[in-house]
Amino acid sequence: MASTQATNGPKPEEIRSDVAVVGAGPAGIAAALALAHVGARTALIGPAPSQSDDAHRETRTAALLASSVDFLKRLEVWDALAPHAAPLKAIRIIDASRSLLRSPDVTFEAAELGLEAFGYNVANTVLLDALYARAREILPLVLDTSAKEIALDAHEARLKLGDGQRLTARLVAGADGRKSVCREAAGIETSEWRYDQGAIATSFRHTRHHDGVSTELHKESGSVTTVPTTDKLASSLIWVGPPAEIADLMAGHAAGFAVRLQERLGESLGTISDVGPRAEFPVAGLTAKRLAHNRTALVGEAAHILPPIGAQGLNLGLRDAAALADCVAGALRRGHDPGGMAALSAYVRARQLDVLSRTIGVDLLNRSLLTSLIPVQAARGLFLHGLNALPPLRRMIMRAGLAPPAELPSLMRPQPAGLRA
Repeated sequence: MASTQATNGPKPEEIRSDVAVVGAGPAGIAAALALAHVGARTALIGPAPSQSDDAHRETRTAALLASSVDFLKRLEVWDALAPHAAPLKAIRIIDASRSLLRSPDVTFEAAELGLEAFGYNVANTVLLDALYARAREILPLVLDTSAKEIALDAHEARLKLGDGQRLTARLVAGADGRKSVCREAAGIETSEWRYDQGAIATSFRHTRHHDGVSTELHKESGSVTTVPTTDKLASSLIWVGPPAEIADLMAGHAAGFAVRLQERLGESLGTISDVGPRAEFPVAGLTAKRLAHNRTALVGEAAHILPPIGAQGLNLGLRDAAALADCVAGALRRGHDPGGMAALSAYVRARQLDVLSRTIGVDLLNRSLLTSLIPVQAARGLFLHGLNALPPLRRMIMRAGLAPPAELPSLMRPQPAGLRA
């Protein structure tokens, strides 16, 4: 593959940088942009979006929470995304199970927190294209290839790329996903688990306006989540269910899928039609046993993978990216090594509570939906009853869902009006 780099940059055989970001997904590109923003000479390594094996099959959308939107504004990416972003004004949770202890419906409204929206829904392809275009504008090194080999020592990281080029950096930001080459090179182990579930991502049209409301409809062993798009009569969809159900839904034609979806949603969105392309993906979990080690900091799905519940996955990865920029900026200000132990330890301290709390929380929520144990169903029902009856508790839960348990990274904090990034 060809590589793209600034005309005044080093020759390919002499490439050096402060940070090598490996992985050109949303979290990886955001990390590269954030690192460049704080003054680190940054190389982005990864196939361009149009070259990705999954580019033609990507049907998912990203529900970007408010802090992620603020981050993208600081990176000067949001203006390109805003016309394609649908506000999420409310989240409705519906228990459609056959449990004797069926939970009440709960609606969280952004207005309760004085917000116009909890966040915005954007197609993954649109998000990725906008981030990559910005990277091409400002990064000195955008290398349209992959990392094949990584050697790490006390002083530097040496990368051999898929196109034969070699790159030396002081820090590797591993954003290369579930099968991370960076994580393996750094000797970081993982814990992985699978749920007895699969998922389908697609979109559909309907005859009633969605009114900016995202609906999570929970049944035994799965859920259907609709998320608003910029078209008031169209929504994106994540359908989670047992593997046999998902295989059956993928095997059928679009019209049959629409009938099944209509049965699941009832008349909440009117008549369902025009189901878009469908893509299947597993429902699984992964967490790295270390977030940083041996000149390597893990970002996004190289560090953690969550089930598609509550819009936590990508937002967690973007917080990784912003926090890493803070830690590298601090090291550079003090004249320290951005890949040294002090910088890596600062990154771990900044991220471990957020990652741990989201991983445990999402896992427990998903398992609570799958269990048939009466005490668990009763506890979940009582909790949701409490959310309906106690507005202060509901607002507390909403705030917890929007923000990490620790302070937001600096690039994610809202700026005063009129202050430039």
